[in-house]
Amino acid sequence: MRIFATVKVSEAIEHFADYVTAERRLAAGTIKYYVGVAEGFAQYLDGEGIEEMEEVTAREVREWQMKRSREGKSPGTMVKEMAALRAWFKYLRMHQGLQRDVMAKVNPPKRPRRLPVFFREKEAERIYSAEFPDTFDGQTERLVLRMLYETGMRRSELAMLTVGSVDLHALNIKVRGKRNKERIIPIENELANNISRYLALREETLEEQKALRPDMEMTERLLINSKGRPISDNAVYQIVERYMRPISTADRTSPHVFRHTFATHMLSEGANIDAIKELLGHSSLSSTEIYTHVSREYLKETYKHAHPRANKK
Repeated sequence: MRIFATVKVSEAIEHFADYVTAERRLAAGTIKYYVGVAEGFAQYLDGEGIEEMEEVTAREVREWQMKRSREGKSPGTMVKEMAALRAWFKYLRMHQGLQRDVMAKVNPPKRPRRLPVFFREKEAERIYSAEFPDTFDGQTERLVLRMLYETGMRRSELAMLTVGSVDLHALNIKVRGKRNKERIIPIENELANNISRYLALREETLEEQKALRPDMEMTERLLINSKGRPISDNAVYQIVERYMRPISTADRTSPHVFRHTFATHMLSEGANIDAIKELLGHSSLSSTEIYTHVSREYLKETYKHAHPRANKK
């Protein structure tokens, strides 16, 4: 094995690029980003007169980090850059004989935690009085919005639901989430009745389409369009945009905003945070705890607008 002190910075980047491409087989965008960050750091090292990797210490990394901050880079961007450098130095330790753990004494900047965007209760409730087209697609759109709001499912989970995943007698839906993990979400009678009526319309639609196209492949997906084809993730997104954009003041109107809305409204009504964690399918309670902050802000805003003395000086 070569003496690591002889490894040039440029040479170390080339080896790293080959490694993440041929052995790790990372996505092209990830490879480009990782190598680009290493090259950006290398330019800084060159300005400091450092050409060999053995000369690099945590001090250089921290100083480059401060330089990036002065240049106006956001904490989120710098967190990603530090992750790329960690991957590079880890590779050098494991495969190129670097002895020092350069990144051990480097702390990434704290990423400011943004509060999730959610629909106000009055906005969400409008989906129950909204006018939908008197067509099968209109009924699909109505059910999509109600299920997003009443179950907190991700749009991919909703699109992938099968007829068999809904138990109308037990009043629950079996959802397959991230990492193929299953969870059970309870539903109330009104939603169950909506699903029941939709299933009857769905059966009629499939029979009509099968008569027109005998070679049509039948689907077990719950939500389909008027052609008998399963709706896609993108279709769910477009439905939410079409109905919620005109009536909501939220910064965004994606399906995920309904997920945030579900959790926020549940918590505001006194639901246990551990129960919300299970309903959302979070693997860690820390992912759910963000909604406690949202709920507090929501209550403050509600007080400010509703209490007769809130705005009096």
